[in-house]
Amino acid sequence: MTTELYFIYDSHCPWSYAATPLVNALQEAYPEMNVNLLHCANFIGKDSAGEEQMEAAARMSGLKFGRDHIRYANSPKNSVKTANLMGWLQSKQANKQLPVLNAIQRAHFIEGNPLDTKHDFNAIVEKFKLSPSNKVFKDELSMDAEYVLESIAEIQQVIGTNSFPALVMTVGDNAIFIDHSKYISSPHTVVAAVEQEIAAFKK
Repeated sequence: MTTELYFIYDSHCPWSYAATPLVNALQEAYPEMNVNLLHCANFIGKDSAGEEQMEAAARMSGLKFGRDHIRYANSPKNSVKTANLMGWLQSKQANKQLPVLNAIQRAHFIEGNPLDTKHDFNAIVEKFKLSPSNKVFKDELSMDAEYVLESIAEIQQVIGTNSFPALVMTVGDNAIFIDHSKYISSPHTVVAAVEQEIAAFKK
């Protein structure tokens, strides 16, 4: 049976940052599982999740947010270039998606990197030996990123919500909708919950 995980997120959303450890835990527990990271490009330079959302995510998850991020928590965020980079990665080097996302979130939420210009991505591009084209760093969504948005729309129709972050795991023909809010304070507990659901399919 093919197992897939779909994670709908925005790189600049504190709740997505809090939900990523669940993806890490599930990937560790199911190393053969295909992980699909789907960036919804919610932030386009007009608004942000804001300080209150960041503080709530920090309280529930126990994750740290760096001083520079906290200082600009209410400033408008733009995740378009990150959506382009992650869309490019999905089509070109899918095996690097999750490590790169973890590095991107660390850069943004801990180091305070806005990830808003090509220069902001230099360290990550070098560390992971990536070679994205200049189109990735334009201000509009790339074709790869648009394709990801189409996939997100299909999944949202199935699960009946436009909310993000969202986690769905498919095992063969069965789908498990994972409520991230139940597990973000203790990410590894998601593995046992998923195992119970899978066991129930087999009965």
